Amino acid sequence: MSDLLSWTLSWPAFTAALVVGYLLGSIPFGIVLTKLSGGPDLRSIGSGNIGATNVLRTGNKKLAALTLLGDMLKGTAAVLVGFYALGGPQAALVAGLGAFLGHLFPVWIGFRGGKGVATYLGILIGLAWPVALAFAAIWLCVAKLSKYSSLAALVASVLTPLLLWFWIGDRRAALLMAVLAVLLWFMHRTNISRLLSGGEGKIGGKG
Repeated sequence: MSDLLSWTLSWPAFTAALVVGYLLGSIPFGIVLTKLSGGPDLRSIGSGNIGATNVLRTGNKKLAALTLLGDMLKGTAAVLVGFYALGGPQAALVAGLGAFLGHLFPVWIGFRGGKGVATYLGILIGLAWPVALAFAAIWLCVAKLSKYSSLAALVASVLTPLLLWFWIGDRRAALLMAVLAVLLWFMHRTNISRLLSGGEGKIGGKG
C-alpha cells in the first residue's frame, strides 16, 4: 500500500499534465467531424450527446466510427504525452484524469460533453493495453447477451479496476480507473434508470 502513498510528481508537472490532458480530452470530435461533413449540430438531434452513438443517428456510419476513434485516441494521447513529456507514470495518470474530465465537461461547448466510454477505453489503452483488450471483450460479451450497449459499458468499467489491481498489479491505475468508472456511471444515470424500468433501447432496436 506504500506505493499508493508515495507521490513524487511536482505541482508544476501535476498542473501541466492535468491541463494538457484536459485540453486534449475536450476536443469534441463528434461536433467537429459532423460540421465538417455538412451535417447538423449534434446537440440539436437525438440525445443531444456529442459521442459516436449520436453521430450514428445522422445515418453516417463512417463518421460515427471516426468519432469513436477520435474520442478514444485523445485519451491514449493524453496518457502518452503525460508519460513521455510531462513526468512519467504519475503524470500519465494525471493526464488521463484530465482527458476524461475534458471529454465530460469540455470548455469549448459549455461544459456539456459525452458520457466517456470511448475516452475511458482510450486512457486504458495508454495505461495497460491488455486490460483494454479485456474491457473490449467484456463489452462485446455483455452486449451480445443483453443487447444493451450501456449495460455492457457499465459492467466493463466496474471490472476494469479489479483487473488492473489483481491481474496487472498496477494499483495506482486501478484507483484512477475506479474514479473514472464512478464518473462514467454518473454520466449514465439516465441509462441506468431506463435499464431498471425496462425502457432502455437495445442494440439494433428502435428504442
